[in-house]
Amino acid sequence: MNQASMNQPQEKQDAKTVAESTAGIAAAVGRHILGKESQIQLALCCLLAKGHLLIEDLPGIGKTTLAKVLARILGLEFRRIQCTSDMLPGDILGVSIFDQKTQVFNFHPGPVFTQILLADEVNRTTPKTQSALLEAMEEYQVSLDGATHPLPQPFWLVATQNPLEQAGAYPLPESQLDRFLFRISLGYPDREAERQLLARGGVGNSAALEQIEPLATAQDVLRLQEAAHAVHLSPTLIAYVQELLAFSRDSGRFAVGLSPRAGLALLRAAQAWALLSGRDFVLPEDVQAILPFVAGHRLRSGDTLTEMPPEALRQVFSGVAVPS
Repeated sequence: MNQASMNQPQEKQDAKTVAESTAGIAAAVGRHILGKESQIQLALCCLLAKGHLLIEDLPGIGKTTLAKVLARILGLEFRRIQCTSDMLPGDILGVSIFDQKTQVFNFHPGPVFTQILLADEVNRTTPKTQSALLEAMEEYQVSLDGATHPLPQPFWLVATQNPLEQAGAYPLPESQLDRFLFRISLGYPDREAERQLLARGGVGNSAALEQIEPLATAQDVLRLQEAAHAVHLSPTLIAYVQELLAFSRDSGRFAVGLSPRAGLALLRAAQAWALLSGRDFVLPEDVQAILPFVAGHRLRSGDTLTEMPPEALRQVFSGVAVPS
C-alpha cells in the first residue's frame, strides 16, 4: 500500500483506490495462506471495521499462520500468547513491581501492549483470565492499580479457539463473545492448496516470515479504518438493519435476539465490506454478506439452543425485506 494516495492523510481516500490497495494486500496474504481468499477478505474487513476476530477451528489448520502473515504484510507489531489453564490476568496485561531504590511501583507492560495480539487457544484459559481482555477489546486501554494505560494504535485482537468438545476447553462467556466482531472458520484446504503447502513446507516459521515484505504501515491501517468509518449509511440501510434485529427477537427462531451492540457491529462491518468492494456507500448486499459472521456467535436456535452454520443463518434471514 505504499502508494502516493495512501501517504496523504489530509485527503479523503477514494473508495476504488482503497479497494485496489486492499486487494493487493489480500492477494499477498493469499500467496502464503493458500485457498482461503474469502477468509482473508473477512479478516481484512474485521480489521478495517475496528473489530476483533475469533477464529474457531481444529489445531493445525493455519489460524496462527494467518495472523502472523497479516501482521507482517500490514507492517504491524505482533505478539502471541499461548493460553493455558494456569495463565493469570497479569500474564496478559502486565504487572506493577515495587522498585526498592525509588520506593515506587513501576508498571511492566504485558504482551497486550502491541498492535496485533494473537491469543492462541483462548478457550483453554480460565474465564477469569479470558475476561481480563474485555477492557482492552472495548476501550483500547488497560486499567491497573488505579492507573490507565492506553494501547498502541491500531490494536487488533485475533483469538483462536478449539472446538469445545476437545479436552481442556472452557466456553467463552457471552460477554466476551459479544466483543468479537467476527467469528470465522478456516476449514481444511482443498487438495491443490494442500499439495502446494506440503511441497513448500509452510510459512509459519520465523525465517519464512522474515522473507515477507510489508506492504503497509500502522498509519496506512489507521487511514483505512477512518475511510471505512466514513462510508455512507442511508436511512433505508439503517432501517434494514433494524428489521434484521427485530426479526432475530420476534420470529421465535432464536433463543435470544441480537442486541443493539450487534446492530452497530453489523453497520461497521458492512461499511468496511462496502469499502473493500470499492464503494463509499453501503448496500443491503453488504449487510447480507457479513451477517452470518457477525451474528453466528451471538445467536442460538430457539429449538435446540445450538449455533447455526453460516449458510443456515443466511437462509433464515433471507426473508427479511429491505424497507422501501
